[in-house]
Amino acid sequence: MEKSKKTGAQIYGYTVCLVSIITFLIAISNLVNALLNLGDPLHSGWNASGAPSLASYENYKMDILKTTQKGDEMSKTTYMPDDQTLRAMYEAAKSDKIQMVKHDANGSIIVCSLLILICSILFFTHWRWMKAINNSDS
Repeated sequence: MEKSKKTGAQIYGYTVCLVSIITFLIAISNLVNALLNLGDPLHSGWNASGAPSLASYENYKMDILKTTQKGDEMSKTTYMPDDQTLRAMYEAAKSDKIQMVKHDANGSIIVCSLLILICSILFFTHWRWMKAINNSDS
């Protein structure tokens, strides 16, 4: 009976260690990705299809003009914003994208850091416990 308890404890302990290592590696990967996104928020992530490019004002302007030209084919009355309005729209869209990516990256950094901490604690406590079980057998 004592041997089966020890075997069950070892299976449990080593399983927790293995799951901790796997989770640790995934969290490290996500943490690095979040740090890279934080470094260049404008070019991270993906843009929705049909969304104007925010790479530069000229790209944004061309995408908006293409969109208004498509709409112009359907109806003859279309609003064409002037350069000042387009520039303000571009700056607002760019600022929104940067804020959104920074928010997501900061959230990922916090969650991944907590996961790394929890995984480390779980791994080391269970690893010491496994060593103690194995040493008690000797």
